[in-house]
Amino acid sequence: MRLWTMGAIAAGIVMGAEKVEGREPASIDRYHETIEPILIDYCHRCHAEGTIKGGVAFDEGSAADLMKRRDFWWSVLQNVRAGIMPPAGKPRPTSEEVQSLARWVKQDVFGIDPNDPDPGRVTVRRLNRVEYRNTIRDLMGIDFKAEEEFPADDTGYGFDTIGDVLSVSPLLLEKYFQAAETIVKQAVPTSGRRSPEHSYRGIEFRGTTKGQTGDRMPFDQSATVSRSFLAEAAGDYRIELDLAVKAPYRLDSGRCSVVFTLDEQKRIRETYDGRASKTHHYAFDVHLKEGDHRMAMALEPGEPKGQGVDFRIVAVRVQGPLDAAHRVQPPNYARFFPREEAPKADPERRAYTREILNTFARRAFRRPVDDRTLDRLVNLAASIDHLPGKTFEQGIAQAMTAVLASPRFLFRIESVEPGQKGLPHAPIDEYAMASRLSYFLWSTMPDDELFRLAERGELRSHLEKQVRRMLADPRAHELTRNFVGQWLEIRDLDGLYFNERAILLREGGRFRGADTERNVLTQTIRRAMRSETEMAFEYVAREDRSILEWIDCDYAFLNDRLAKYYEIPGVEGSELHKVALPKGSPRGGVLTQGAVLAVTSTPARTSPVKRGQFILDNILGTPAPPPPPDIPPLEAVKKDGLGHTPTTRELMALHREKPSCAACHARMDPIGLALDHFNPLGKWREQESRQPIDASGRLITGETFHDVRDLKKILRDQHRLDFYRCLTGKLLTYAVGRGLEPTDVETVDRIVDRLDRSGGKFSALLMGVIESPPFQRRRNQGKG
Repeated sequence: MRLWTMGAIAAGIVMGAEKVEGREPASIDRYHETIEPILIDYCHRCHAEGTIKGGVAFDEGSAADLMKRRDFWWSVLQNVRAGIMPPAGKPRPTSEEVQSLARWVKQDVFGIDPNDPDPGRVTVRRLNRVEYRNTIRDLMGIDFKAEEEFPADDTGYGFDTIGDVLSVSPLLLEKYFQAAETIVKQAVPTSGRRSPEHSYRGIEFRGTTKGQTGDRMPFDQSATVSRSFLAEAAGDYRIELDLAVKAPYRLDSGRCSVVFTLDEQKRIRETYDGRASKTHHYAFDVHLKEGDHRMAMALEPGEPKGQGVDFRIVAVRVQGPLDAAHRVQPPNYARFFPREEAPKADPERRAYTREILNTFARRAFRRPVDDRTLDRLVNLAASIDHLPGKTFEQGIAQAMTAVLASPRFLFRIESVEPGQKGLPHAPIDEYAMASRLSYFLWSTMPDDELFRLAERGELRSHLEKQVRRMLADPRAHELTRNFVGQWLEIRDLDGLYFNERAILLREGGRFRGADTERNVLTQTIRRAMRSETEMAFEYVAREDRSILEWIDCDYAFLNDRLAKYYEIPGVEGSELHKVALPKGSPRGGVLTQGAVLAVTSTPARTSPVKRGQFILDNILGTPAPPPPPDIPPLEAVKKDGLGHTPTTRELMALHREKPSCAACHARMDPIGLALDHFNPLGKWREQESRQPIDASGRLITGETFHDVRDLKKILRDQHRLDFYRCLTGKLLTYAVGRGLEPTDVETVDRIVDRLDRSGGKFSALLMGVIESPPFQRRRNQGKG
């Protein structure tokens, strides 16, 4: 897979070079006739004839040499469009000249054909943890906690959907095999009619301490958790337990003893070693009377006490009564087996096996299954079915385990439309389109309707209707949770630490116990903040409003507790709902929402650098370069002669006195300081270090502002195209699973133009991405 990926990259580079060389004479003529005069008029005074500010020179080498520097021209185009270059106060090119520059860069440097834009390279994408969990839910009907069982996914370009970083280590591969067995064992019945069974998860076992459950019992703490169940009839029962030790792989992880009781009678007593993670299975038979019965698990620490090790009740299953008169069809049976019983003999029994596995594998692989693969699955199932003591259902379960461990399930394999292999850029087939849509909008596999349309070859002709249907589905919240959570970085909110005492002391206040709810960022407030941002996104998406409302608007989504925290009066009710903000309120838009303000702060103070860089990167699309190594913390700046504890603005001014720091901080600091009225907890303040806060500033592009209200208006009105371009790039990156390339500039430009003509409507952004060449097509790997 990696060799194929590197080959695709190399092919893309070679293709770009051939286009430049193939058009070289005409391109060079256009450079000298149209582009060079623009550069001489606006750029040469700082970037030519021996002056090389920022390490950039336009007169080093020939025109042909310059044209080979694709990334250089990409940066030039971005800076000119954003108004960063030429600097504010210097003569700037007209809009017609900027368009001429853009056209030349796209067509002559990048080699983009406007009639057949390059869709870019495609890297085979593994399902990330969210996609795996959701796919298993929709395919198997169970909730598999992938985020607990699998290591964290790597991210690229800010997202965990990027094919290049979704690698498969030997450890993860082993965990996939284990997960396939666990999932099938939990979801797929291994017999026909059988004794009734009820399963109870560890979280259903409750302790006497608030929040204590059997899902997590630390080795070093005494605990007892219990759960009652109802025996609906007297008779013989079987109790099965799956118990697990979750260890941090240390040599001194301790020991503990556990006792499982049923109706106060000891049934299992065991001592566990905490040096290795392991799951243990137990079973026993018992005669029960009709009525309620109580199960309990007691844990006592041993010596040495195991810190960081957890004991866990995975599941307790109660089967019975065991006599034939009480047997029933097992839960989930009809999900996998369409008939009450399998045929007794071949060829009908084998044909039924093939029918079941064809349906299952087609859904799991998200496309039709070839006969050779299907034959192998049928043979595997039959080999188990024919063994003494085994059942038809056990054979099917074994084959399903193989499907879930297959690369065709774990990776999103794509093909092009039949008959299109001779084209350099071919449309992906409708099954691949169904998967791209469902994983983009739902983070899960296609549903039956998408499959039916793909099978009939009608998905593209119903594309807009299907997108509307999918957005109306509750599963579309996954787009909000996963895209917005990573774009605005609010996924990190729950785990952030804040030193509330230091924050309030810095503002000249006192930290009193009575002020706890008002001044502490509790988990309840954090959840409300995250929901506030998610609801603001979904409101604009659902109502097809202008995406500029995410920068500035006159409403917010609040409940009584969050409104009280923000000190906004008149809001009632525990459910978050749309609230009209008071006139002149600094709130409104994502930049002044508590979640964003918190994730762009440090534990004890605001961070103009983090907040400024956040807006440059996620709103304007022009992030400052990474800082040089060994930068001391802001608190280490010399503060001699101030006569008082310096404010953040004063510390930043002292820091900017270093020439090596000034250029980047001139871009970030004014934006970040505009938000300084909001403390790290997202609350409004008037002073810092007993000094009044000054939130005024000047953008590097020249606009001045008094406070965050002015800044938001400037971003919304004068930098809307920058925001359109930035958000288009973010959503396209998330959707297609790769970072943007120079060849994507034409695609982004077309979506931005579509957005601007629509007044910024969300549908123009979404459909622009879905209908774009990178989403609809791929570079053809076939030979015709």
